[in-house]
Amino acid sequence: MEDKIMKRIILPALAALVCLTACTWLDREPLATLAPENYFRDETDLQLFSNTFYNNLLDKEPYSEQSDHYVNLNLSAVLRGGNARTVPNSGGGWGSGAGAWGDLRKMNTLLENIEKCEDKAAVEEYTALTRFFRAYFYFSMVKRFGDVPWIEAQLETDSDELMAPRDSREVVMGHMIEDIDFAIGHLPSAVSTYRVNRWTALALKARFCLYEGTFRKYQDPSQYAYMYVTPLPAGAHDAAYYLDLAAKAAEELIDNGPYKLASDYRLLFAEVDADPGEYILAIKNDQSLQITNNATAFAVMPTQGTPGLTKKFVDSFLMADGTRFTDREGWETMQFIEQMSGRDPRLAAITVTPGYIRLGDTEVSATDFGCSVTGYQLVKFVMDNSLPEVNRVDKSYNDMPVFRLGEVYLNFAEAKAELGTLTQADLDKSVNRLRDRVGMPHMDLEAANANPDPYLLSEEFGYRNVTGANQGVILEIRRERGVELAEEGFRLADLVRWREGKCLEQPIYGVYFPGVGEYDLTGDGKPDLCLWTGTDPKHKDMVDKELGSSTGLILTDGASGYVYHHINVERSFNENRDYYYPIPTKERQLNPNLKQNPGWSDGLSY
Repeated sequence: MEDKIMKRIILPALAALVCLTACTWLDREPLATLAPENYFRDETDLQLFSNTFYNNLLDKEPYSEQSDHYVNLNLSAVLRGGNARTVPNSGGGWGSGAGAWGDLRKMNTLLENIEKCEDKAAVEEYTALTRFFRAYFYFSMVKRFGDVPWIEAQLETDSDELMAPRDSREVVMGHMIEDIDFAIGHLPSAVSTYRVNRWTALALKARFCLYEGTFRKYQDPSQYAYMYVTPLPAGAHDAAYYLDLAAKAAEELIDNGPYKLASDYRLLFAEVDADPGEYILAIKNDQSLQITNNATAFAVMPTQGTPGLTKKFVDSFLMADGTRFTDREGWETMQFIEQMSGRDPRLAAITVTPGYIRLGDTEVSATDFGCSVTGYQLVKFVMDNSLPEVNRVDKSYNDMPVFRLGEVYLNFAEAKAELGTLTQADLDKSVNRLRDRVGMPHMDLEAANANPDPYLLSEEFGYRNVTGANQGVILEIRRERGVELAEEGFRLADLVRWREGKCLEQPIYGVYFPGVGEYDLTGDGKPDLCLWTGTDPKHKDMVDKELGSSTGLILTDGASGYVYHHINVERSFNENRDYYYPIPTKERQLNPNLKQNPGWSDGLSY
């Protein structure tokens, strides 16, 4: 849901750097030598032209999305809600930047001119590739705005379609399925980690069909008609239709795809090169070409927003024996070492826990409270400390995931659970493979449904909308999804499709401290942190933090409690407005047929 600042350039292949100059002609009146009649003549033309789709549409910073699971010192407008969110005059994801209509125009230009290429095999592949990206583009627009106009032609300044109203999401989703099915049937099947293939298309179909199926279930049009700006037509597909498509697409990839899980969850995100076994599609970064990201500095430098996991999220991780942490007596005020020890190993791969040693180091490190607003410091995507330059701003060069097998497993299990057709065998070939990787006990279908987790159902920390015979296992799959896909850019979209926006109002507590004094955070018996009020003790061998200070720590009860730097920040989520973004005012002035999303006021009377 949040806008991403696209600072860097990604390319599906290093040799494609020349596309930066070759593909800019669409943004202005073309020169004679680059006019469509002289272009699109061979596979090289098609590749260079389509490379901009990778660059413009794929999220280069999935780790930067704030949600109820992780926050920065400065909360995003989405988390603050209320008056922090307003209707923009322009932009806003509609008229400029990545995911805007200019990208769609480029896709339709390619599709209209592709037959000029004499290489028919290339025509087939790049038609499929472009239709994949058109489905990808429309998925991002539907998530953000709901109903949007479906456009499948290259528009000119006098095209009637420029004044078209919004099409219902039923119409848009129908075209998206047509596009993605064509892509599945015509893209190559060979593993190609940095280029879209048939398996990427199956992964995208599973992703957007799961989204739409759960959206229609929880944002039920019979109860929340305003969520469907253009009413669904008679005979529109129901939630089960999309959930079934999601399950089938994911299962085909699981059963027949050439992918397998990497053995080490932590290394998967820190290594320079994407694992070709698990990463179905990745964003290629390269130090020598200065194609980089900010993932490491974001987590280890105090000037990059001081991101941190929330206590709510940390407490959701199971114990290593598969029992629930929140079933333990005194879990609410458990101190750091006891709280963080003996948990699902993925917790130690995501945040600093006792005994943490950064890759490339030999000594144990404690949480750096100067780099984490909650005290749960991020480590996922943090590269080996011995590698050159990685700690500098925008100098990390590990590849970023777009689609990976772990997500496909979760999409499959969730779709089947929501359909009511999930079996233990389904869990064993999906979620339990993820648990096997980290040595966690298997999820048991009957046990999960017999004893739903009260924590995940609580008003303060859990979900409101999960009911029925599969309540327990749906909650467990949601838990698993949060754990496995942490910092990969899924959480806000998940909350929208589950109609769980009120989760953004839940407390964003950090680490608990019972009061002033010295604290061992690593488990070596030596204090690492001193909390104080009044006179600064000036400890030389540990970090000093003054309680109640904006540069120290703010606790909920003053001299004790949970770290809570946002204690005075007003936050609200408007159920009748905030599931969608508003259409910018300028766009509605240019096209009065565009109806504004519900709850948003832009001063226009139409």
